[in-house]
Amino acid sequence: MAHHEHTTHPKIILRLNRATGHLRSIVTMIEEGRSCVDVAQQMQAVESAIASAKRELINEHIDHCLVHAEEGNGPQQAIEEFRAISKYW
Repeated sequence: MAHHEHTTHPKIILRLNRATGHLRSIVTMIEEGRSCVDVAQQMQAVESAIASAKRELINEHIDHCLVHAEEGNGPQQAIEEFRAISKYW
């Protein structure tokens, strides 16, 4: 499999690392018996952060990989990749 690195990857990694930290704090909140409303609110924040990172990754794929398909493995490969990644939209 080819190595794919884009300009947005460092920003996506930061978002995911931040979400990881929040997820760990949610576990602590549950262990400490915090309110379900507080826990659910934090879970929503983590879910939103991950969804945002996923959208950015997919958009970057479209902007970079599909636009430059002719430089790589060609349009047919780009179409197949788009079909595969669109399942996760």
